[in-house]
Amino acid sequence: MEKTSQIARVAAIIVAAGRGERAGRAEGPKQYRMLGGKAIIARTLRKFLEHPAIERIVIAIHKDDSDLFAAAIGDLPPNVATVVGGKTRQESVLLALRALQNSSPDAVLIHDAVRPFLDADLITRVIEGIATDSGSLPVMPIVETVKRGSATGHVVETVDRAGLHTAQTPQGFPFRAILAAHERAHQSEDREFTDDSAIAEWAGLPVKLVAGLAENVKLTWAKDIEMAQQRAAFTAFPDVRTGNGYDVHSFEPGDHVTLCGVKIPHAKKLNGHSDADVGLHALTDALLATCGAGDIGTHFPPSDPQWKGAASHIFVEHAASIVRARGGRIANVDITLISEAPRVGPHRAAMTEALSKMLGISHDRISIKATTNEKLGFIGREEGIAAIATASVIYPGETPA
Repeated sequence: MEKTSQIARVAAIIVAAGRGERAGRAEGPKQYRMLGGKAIIARTLRKFLEHPAIERIVIAIHKDDSDLFAAAIGDLPPNVATVVGGKTRQESVLLALRALQNSSPDAVLIHDAVRPFLDADLITRVIEGIATDSGSLPVMPIVETVKRGSATGHVVETVDRAGLHTAQTPQGFPFRAILAAHERAHQSEDREFTDDSAIAEWAGLPVKLVAGLAENVKLTWAKDIEMAQQRAAFTAFPDVRTGNGYDVHSFEPGDHVTLCGVKIPHAKKLNGHSDADVGLHALTDALLATCGAGDIGTHFPPSDPQWKGAASHIFVEHAASIVRARGGRIANVDITLISEAPRVGPHRAAMTEALSKMLGISHDRISIKATTNEKLGFIGREEGIAAIATASVIYPGETPA
């Protein structure tokens, strides 16, 4: 978006200090509930961080939520700050506005943390609706028939819905004007305002209506969050990662080889610092590759004497623990052993069982194949064995755009 000469510098406030009691207290404040593996507040923040017009962001959080916030967001970018909110939404916004005074933006957007489904076009429309002497409010027209009810629960009248709208956030304002309006409202203790445009109206600041977004719903009730979770499951791009590994070892005199954790009688053995299990070494590298955790040599250097003759299941189990520590779920593994001999087929079931125990996954998620090299190269001359492994792991969150 190109910034206008009138509104050159835009900041945003995200209000996240509420308790969300209407959504149920047992699961904690709703802004920290998970949608598709990511906290609601993190999804909301990302939309503002990704918009090119937003220079600075202040998030108002509850005094008891610092740990929840840190777990949801992690390290804050340099243009994002937090303030401790007040007893009401109105007070929280005022405290956030005050925190922006030193940076003195031309305009500010004020948004509810529990509206995570806004998009860049909505943010742009709101900004473009702001002028030096007026604010901008995204709205949706009321399309259903509106009834006014009585205290006894009976219909009093049908209300003409022409010109009626429901208000959304983010609501945008010239910064100095909305700060002054909030300061005045703070001094007027007999008034309570439900949103920032109401304060603007009360203070005489005009507010322009701009098109809202149907998907930009506020997650108020438990059922709202449940529906949002279902939506996130259908619309998110799952973070599925694939890693590859390759290993080769030469033969030396011996009486067996170890492949995929199974000892197989053979006229030779594989030469290596550990038990030289090419299948498990390749698999270790494949698993580590799914989360950028280096390779087998990074964690088990051959220069370290403690790994002399070690059983390679140690390496696979270590790699799997790294994957799981980062929230990964192993979807499947596929290993191809390349050799002229020994035959793998008679031992495939035992290999699959061994891998199932190492990885904690079912047999149907494990594939072990064998092929020859058609008498070509060092493998064809029976000088060694090679292995190729592929691992697919699903991590929490979404694939970055």
